[in-house]
Amino acid sequence: MKLNGLIVAAVILAALVGALYWSNKHKLAETTEASANTPPKILSLKEDDISKVAIQKDGTTELALAKNSGKWQITAPQPLPADQTAVSPLVSTLSSLSSDRLVEEKAADLKPYGLAQPALEVDVTEKDNKTQKLLFGDTTPTGNAVYTKLGDDPRIFTVATFQKTGIDKTPNDLRDKRLLTVNSEKISRIELIAKKQDIEFGRNKDEWQIVKPKPLRADGTQVEDLVRTLTDVKMDLSNPPDEKKLASAFASATPVATAKVTDESGTQELEVRKSKDDYYAKSSVVEGVYKVAPNVGTGLNKNLDDFRNKKLFDFGFTDPNKVEIHDGSKSYSLMRNGSDWWNASGGKLDVGTVATLLDKLRDLSSSKFVDSGFTTPTIDATVTSDNGKKVEKIVLAKSGDNYIAQRENETALYQIDGKTVADLQKAAEDLKPAAPPATPAKAGK
Repeated sequence: MKLNGLIVAAVILAALVGALYWSNKHKLAETTEASANTPPKILSLKEDDISKVAIQKDGTTELALAKNSGKWQITAPQPLPADQTAVSPLVSTLSSLSSDRLVEEKAADLKPYGLAQPALEVDVTEKDNKTQKLLFGDTTPTGNAVYTKLGDDPRIFTVATFQKTGIDKTPNDLRDKRLLTVNSEKISRIELIAKKQDIEFGRNKDEWQIVKPKPLRADGTQVEDLVRTLTDVKMDLSNPPDEKKLASAFASATPVATAKVTDESGTQELEVRKSKDDYYAKSSVVEGVYKVAPNVGTGLNKNLDDFRNKKLFDFGFTDPNKVEIHDGSKSYSLMRNGSDWWNASGGKLDVGTVATLLDKLRDLSSSKFVDSGFTTPTIDATVTSDNGKKVEKIVLAKSGDNYIAQRENETALYQIDGKTVADLQKAAEDLKPAAPPATPAKAGK
């Protein structure tokens, strides 16, 4: 019995050893096959270790980049600031360049591949000053790959055409094309001279105000659009610029606008002119004159009223805490407690009718700004919001078919369409009590 048990154990052990051997051999075969089918890496570097990149065509340096204090700069053919977001994909491609396939292990002749006199050479230098030279030759017969080799490495590879395209860049591809380099988040002041008006904006935290020609409420959305226009303006380099021709065009063009933008680094200036359908710009921080997109001109060619806040109330889409309206002999007083609204007598109000009234208050907006016409006020409305911290009061005086409105402690006058005021009056009249709670049914009925 013991002998039979030993024989069985030996057979099981032998089977396990065989299975393990077969499994390991199978995995080794799979690994070997996968390794054989994996395209070899041409370059494998750490992006942060790359300090210089030089691109040459026909033996002439087309573009040279160097990293200084963590930022890339164009150093040749002339010193220029680089667009960091444009340089990043180039460096990423070079740091981890994989081939499509290995063509030859040891190429005796480079001419058939166009590598004896390569169309493109790229030198990649690391922090330790070690440089790798990458050569690009002819396009393969299929047209979707390019022959490539690395310096003295005798192997010939192919890489996808799009990889070469991602590396083959010019100074115009990678230069910083911004004409103003201010930090949009740090802009504190903007002066805009357009349409024979000199307008100045000041920012306090996230709020903009018009400070010139006189203090006025600003439409924050319109001013932020102006900020975007100024910080996004870029030189048009789609065609090689002719400096003399551009300078001449700018000199004879019609002035559109001049903007002065101030951030923590100082003040930068941009002047925009128009000739026929073309817009030209000159910046205080970039030499030369450049064509710019038409939206730059239209975005700057605005007047004071375009930037003024036309809304009578600033409480926005948050529900206020208290509303008071006096319309001749009629008075309305509403107070909010949580999500419920109550009148001055302590009666609960229907939230639907209150919501309509709040919407009509939000809708109070000027159709135009006026300098006169305000007489005896007939309606006043006060809105308290932000937990009692913000109180806004307006008064309205009849003026023909319309009304002239004025905010408390402000001199600006707003013309309001008569229908808008009529809608507000109706919404106040339509306020109604909340429906009484349903009476629970008695048991057994």
